[in-house]
Amino acid sequence: MSRLLHRFLGSAESLARLQDHAARLRRLQGTLEAALPLQLAEQCHVANLKDDVLVISTRNGATAVRLKQMLPSLQEHFLRAGHALGTIRVKVGTPEQTAWRPPATERHISADAKANLSEFAASLPPDSPLRESLERLVRRGRE
Repeated sequence: MSRLLHRFLGSAESLARLQDHAARLRRLQGTLEAALPLQLAEQCHVANLKDDVLVISTRNGATAVRLKQMLPSLQEHFLRAGHALGTIRVKVGTPEQTAWRPPATERHISADAKANLSEFAASLPPDSPLRESLERLVRRGRE
């Protein structure tokens, strides 16, 4: 499957350029991770490279400030790794959005229903999975 994808990406000129650009961004990401302390590297990633301007995205403003302080040494590190860059720009990325979920519906069990379920559960064999489930339902049920 992977070979088919690589063959497809390398088939057209525009797709081949896209594949080359993605590979270069991966190499730049590896160089960035090697240049930064582990805690900082986990919060930064290479966003793009265009016209010798490397854009690095960070998770928050504090990380962006710290990274901006390190720009001269970072640029030197990239140069030693064989990546001649004009400038490095640091941007704060948008926080990851979590999907909204409606609150769980509370289901209430009346006292009579609990008593009847307990009675029925007691009539089942002790090792019955249904008995265990009913007992758990009675324990967790709210009146």
